[in-house]
Amino acid sequence: MHISEQEDSTVIKIRVQPRASRNKIAGVMGDALKVTLTAPPVDGAANAACIAFFSSLFGVPKNRVEILSGHTGRTKMIKLYGLTAAEVREKLT
Repeated sequence: MHISEQEDSTVIKIRVQPRASRNKIAGVMGDALKVTLTAPPVDGAANAACIAFFSSLFGVPKNRVEILSGHTGRTKMIKLYGLTAAEVREKLT
């Protein structure tokens, strides 16, 4: 799974499955973390749900979660400000 630590943040690669039955981490798919979201992939709803999900999962405000790339696709790079790679791995296990 792709997790890289930067100076003040950690970046993880995710693969989103929209319109799922519930929001959850569904395992690892290749080098990405698979995440299922209930939101549909229209008008940025899935992106907003993705930010809210990771905010809740890691206990950080929504403004500390950013989608770096993949705004219109299923594969995204998510940046979590104020978290180390070790903290992210610990929460995901």
